[in-house]
Parts: sequence; structure tokens; C-alpha cells
Amino acid sequence: MTKVKGFGRILTAMVTPMKENGEVNYEEAGKLACHLVETGSEGVVVSGTTGESPVLTVEEKCQLFKVVREAVTGKAAVIAGTGSYNTADSIELTKQAEKIGCDGIMLVTPYYNKPSQEGLYRHFKAVASQTGLPVILYNVPGRTALNMLPETVARLAAIENIIAVKEASGSLDQVAEIKRMTPGDFLVYSGDDSMTLPILSVGGYGVISVASHLAGKMIQEMVTSFVTGKVKTARELHLKLFPLYKVLFITTNPVPVKAAVEFIGIKAGAPRLPLVRATEQEVNAIKQVMGELGLLLP
Repeated sequence: MTKVKGFGRILTAMVTPMKENGEVNYEEAGKLACHLVETGSEGVVVSGTTGESPVLTVEEKCQLFKVVREAVTGKAAVIAGTGSYNTADSIELTKQAEKIGCDGIMLVTPYYNKPSQEGLYRHFKAVASQTGLPVILYNVPGRTALNMLPETVARLAAIENIIAVKEASGSLDQVAEIKRMTPGDFLVYSGDDSMTLPILSVGGYGVISVASHLAGKMIQEMVTSFVTGKVKTARELHLKLFPLYKVLFITTNPVPVKAAVEFIGIKAGAPRLPLVRATEQEVNAIKQVMGELGLLLP
């Protein structure tokens, strides 16, 4: 079986810009998507964790898919975050994303209701069976209180349109097991910026990044350097970027990155409740790291 080709090695988990009144700022979302593509991203994930998916309505998500698709059509892949803890709802949103013209979908492991590994398998299989789009699985135990095991990923990798997993378990052993148990054309994306280079070293393909909002070209250079055998250069870039990776998770994502993009001229606005803006101390820490990397606007 030949898998569908990937969407590129550098994808950005895009924030959802908000207006001062709390409404989604669709115009700014289109501008941000274009900025990301111009600065190293080969695709964007819309309405994922970083996009505040739990507090967006279905209507808002679909409008975001449309706006971003129109902004970057022909230039980059648009991956719709359509996963939730409700299989039927995930299927319906996936169908809408496909009608809108998204290039693929990303499905997070169901959160809160904590299904078994068999339940996970059936959930993802059910959604994948209702779409012709390529599917990226998303494993993020720190958010969902549930770890999708390599054995389950391997079972799902046998489904034709399930082409990749975004791995954010924080376990390099788990990534290695996934690579060992799945076909060579099944892709593993790092779900943590700081784990990108280590994951590449055990066969990972790329990253679904938060830091690429700010340093997309450097991240692209790091990954390209590694895959072309320039390991020393890749390591140097990883270590240079490491403080940025860490400061962007100084508090709950996407709070720090929404503050950070303001320093490069993106009007991200505040996160929706129950999240709140970064504190003054957090903002100063973010600004300091960005300044040291030369990422602030002149």
C-alpha cells in the first residue's frame, strides 16, 4: 500500500486571532496564514489546540477553514482540526472541512471520556472511513489524560488515508516504537518544538510547530540541515532555538504565542476564557528571548 504524500516537513499549528470584543478576527487569520507560508511553513493546522479549538463554534471553525484556504490556496496545505471527544461530531466536521476544500484533517485523541485503546482505534477508523482526506492522528497525553500506544498507531497506520501521527507524548522511546512498528511511508511529526531534532534522529519526518509563528525560516533550516546530513548545523540551530521553544510554554499554550506574535505585528488578541492573557512577567520573558534571537520588529 502506498500512502498519500505528506504535507511538507514544517507545519504550523496556527493561533486563532481574536478581536477586542472576543469575536474571531477572520481578516487577521488570513494575513497570519500568508505570513506563515512566507516564513517557512509548508502547511497550516487550523483549529487545533493552539487555535483554541475547544472554545470555537462549528460555524467559526468552518469559516476559519474557508478564510485560510482562500488565503493560501496553491501555496500551502490547510489541515483542519476536526477531532473531539465525540465521534459523530468529528465525522460531521470532517465532512464539512472536506466540502470546504481542506487538504487534510488532524484528529486529536478523545479527551475527558478516556476511551480504551480499542475505543481509540474504532474512533479514528470511523472518522477516517467517512472522508477521502488524508488523516493525521494527534497524541497529546498532557492535554487528554490518555496516551495512544504505538500498537494502536500501528493498527491505524494500516488504514489507507491515515498517513501520519503528531506525537506529543514527550517520549522518544514511544516515537522509536512507532517507527519500528509502522510502514516506512507512515510519517511521524513532532508535536513539541523542543523534541523535533531528537524525533528526526529516530526517523521522524517533521514538526507541527508553535515556534514557527516566529522562527519558521530557522526551523525550516534546522530540519533541512538534518535531512541533508548537516547534523552539526541542525544541532547548533536546535540549541539556538531552545530558549524560544521553552518560553513559548512558560504557561498554557497558546497564551505565550498569542502574546509573542504581537511583537511581529500580528494582532492575535486575547485568548478566550477560560484562558487569559500572559502576565507582564511572562510577556517580558518572551520579549527578552525574542530579542536575543533577533525576532523583534525594528
